[in-house]
Amino acid sequence: MSSILEEKRVPKESLRSRVSMEKFSFSTTAELVSDKRLIGQERAAKAVSFGLSLDKKGFNIFVVGNPGSGRMTYAMRQIEAKAKKLPAPDDWLYMHNFENPSSPIAINMPAGQGKRFAQAMTEMIEELKSTLSKAFEDSQYEDAKAQLVKEFQEQVNELMDRLRNIAQQNGFLIKRTPQGFVNIPLVKVEEDGKVVQREMQQEEFEALPEEEQKRLQEISEKISQHTLETLRKIRDLEKNLKDRIKELERNISRSAISPFLSELREKYGKSQKLLEWIASMEEDVIKNFNIFVAAARDENIEVDFGKYMVNVFVSNDPEEGAPVIRESNPTYYNLMGKVEYESRQGYLYTDFRKIVAGAIHRANGGYLVLEAEELLRQYLSYDALKRALKDEKLTIENLGEQLGFLPVSSLRPEPIPLNIKVVIVGTRLIYYLLSLYDKEFSELFKIKADFDVDMPRNENTEYDMAVFVAEYTQQENLLPYDREAVGEVIEYASRLADHKQRMTTQMNKITEVLVEATAWARAEGKELVEASDVRKAIKEMRYRVSLIEDRMFKAFEDGILRVEVDGERVGQINGLTVIDMREHSFGHPVRITSNVYMGQEGIVNIEREVKLTGPIHNKGLLILSSYLGKKYAQDMPLTLTARIAFEQTYEEIEGDSASSTELYCLLSSLSGYPLKQGIAVTGSVDQFGNIQPIGGVNEKIEGFFRYCKLRGLTGEQGVMIPKQNLIHLMLDHEVIEAVEEGKFHIWAIDTVDEGLEILTGVPAGVPDESGKYPDETVHGKAKERLRFFMEEAAKLKKALQKTEREENNENN
Repeated sequence: MSSILEEKRVPKESLRSRVSMEKFSFSTTAELVSDKRLIGQERAAKAVSFGLSLDKKGFNIFVVGNPGSGRMTYAMRQIEAKAKKLPAPDDWLYMHNFENPSSPIAINMPAGQGKRFAQAMTEMIEELKSTLSKAFEDSQYEDAKAQLVKEFQEQVNELMDRLRNIAQQNGFLIKRTPQGFVNIPLVKVEEDGKVVQREMQQEEFEALPEEEQKRLQEISEKISQHTLETLRKIRDLEKNLKDRIKELERNISRSAISPFLSELREKYGKSQKLLEWIASMEEDVIKNFNIFVAAARDENIEVDFGKYMVNVFVSNDPEEGAPVIRESNPTYYNLMGKVEYESRQGYLYTDFRKIVAGAIHRANGGYLVLEAEELLRQYLSYDALKRALKDEKLTIENLGEQLGFLPVSSLRPEPIPLNIKVVIVGTRLIYYLLSLYDKEFSELFKIKADFDVDMPRNENTEYDMAVFVAEYTQQENLLPYDREAVGEVIEYASRLADHKQRMTTQMNKITEVLVEATAWARAEGKELVEASDVRKAIKEMRYRVSLIEDRMFKAFEDGILRVEVDGERVGQINGLTVIDMREHSFGHPVRITSNVYMGQEGIVNIEREVKLTGPIHNKGLLILSSYLGKKYAQDMPLTLTARIAFEQTYEEIEGDSASSTELYCLLSSLSGYPLKQGIAVTGSVDQFGNIQPIGGVNEKIEGFFRYCKLRGLTGEQGVMIPKQNLIHLMLDHEVIEAVEEGKFHIWAIDTVDEGLEILTGVPAGVPDESGKYPDETVHGKAKERLRFFMEEAAKLKKALQKTEREENNENN
């Protein structure tokens, strides 16, 4: 059987895909110039570029990929490059609505002018204080006002004189009292020889005849009517005086502020909406000129000029192009903006100046970049984002209004038109879940940029990886790498991809090695990073996270975990499993045993019976039964009970990579041929006995090698793998060295029969034309054992039937 061992032995050249140094024209990465290209992601790069070029509703981008694949870095780089070529969007201002203060007005103006306009308004308000104060201190205003008052007084005096004359002609005197005007009759009396008139006393009036009293009352009522008419005219004159004074004040105020407003209109009044606001503000300033005058004359007076100020809601730099906003914490308020409140003497107060922009407002006219996981943690943010994209406008609503718990009176800022490209970066799982459960998602995010988990490994991509190493080391001030070190990095990238012809795209894992290798090189005083430094960095990184692996290995070393790595055993074999600890995966041998005996139960997996296996493993076990039926039960029924167990395992077993291992163990028990314990086995099997590929082949080989090394390498040990897994071999240098020295071996097989011959040293056996296997073969012995079980079972059945008939005869 030495021929099969040699034929299936994997040559050392196939154990690891080495980088040919001759293809590199550089000596160190210091000679390379970065072109800042995304390597190995042509599909994603084209999708991002196409998505950014479309300016249509719904063509937002969802970048799909694993963390560390460069998805965010590349997306940001492309977006920023695109944004710089675009014009900066308008600034947006919120301003007081003089007609409806609860609905602030949104006004846009060219980029960069918002802050200048706000500053101009602040300076103008200060100027207006002194200007209006001086205008109303001017003697011209006082003279004009005095003239108006004088004219009013003359008109009033004329009316009052006319009223007194009417009263006097009717024999009455009009007298003003705190209660109003009173009509008093006059009587003529002689004093010092002269006839004079005096006020009639009350008792004199009461002494008059009733007819006279009635006549005087009628005259008094007529005079009162004249008095009321006169007072109405005086009130009209007062109103007219006030109006004329107000008009005077308006004219003076308008003349005083007109130069400032004309300058403001000329400099910033490019839009009709802003001109209308300036006109409304002008009327309000004229109406409230007195607060400006008061503020100028008394600095201690508290006057709020806030409604004349400007809230620069969004400001853009005209030299920076379109904005690119990456919001890493997209809470509802951070994303959609808010109206803030402040407490004043126990009351909550707000105005248009407390409207705060969210990330979507700052990105309006440009690009908004979000991380899917962070966005979906804030479900209100996600709903609000979709609503804004659908409506193409931005409405600021606090959560109290959004949730509708209480109808709270608050500001309702005017909505702003939305023109934005949203880029969400997330995993493949999130993308498919959203596509499945959110019908609006596909309508809003029509561009998918899919970042692959790995990339082809060829001459071009190997050089691209070298350029990436150069770019990162220069960017992070790391030591240059010589080309052997670069080759080691490339091989590590293939190991992470578990494929000789591919490399990982998880550049974060590559950069970790670059940083640590530089640290080890600097610790030794080197000026270049060498291949040995990269290997040391990888080894130390693994050591930091391999505590569980070392504990399990220590259990084997102490004899607690029983795994035999030499000798031969019937019905016992070493299978291989991979334990994934998230940050670290490692291979671990597991002892599999089997017993067979006569019965009708078939193959029974002990782990399955106690529910310690998953569905895929159970499928593999059922395939074993099918294989045995095809192989041995074409001319006779199977009469078999077999027990298979994974020894010293106490957690659920899943996967079918041990199905061939279980089959070898079962065939060993049936045939009686022992299996070599120094050879560990992995690979799944189909119903026809073909070996199929599995995952984690590198970890499995290295895991078993470590156990064999502890017991001492004998030159007979190794691992048997599916031939299809040769493409995945990127083994550790230590394993390769052991293979080169003939201390350890790797065999790649296609069929169960090949594996049987390697494990037993006995021919598997090929049936002749009649279907009979040769005697001294594994299949021959196995079928002989099964035939024996069948015949003995038949004899036992006949004996039982005979006994049963005899008992029935005796009873009859």
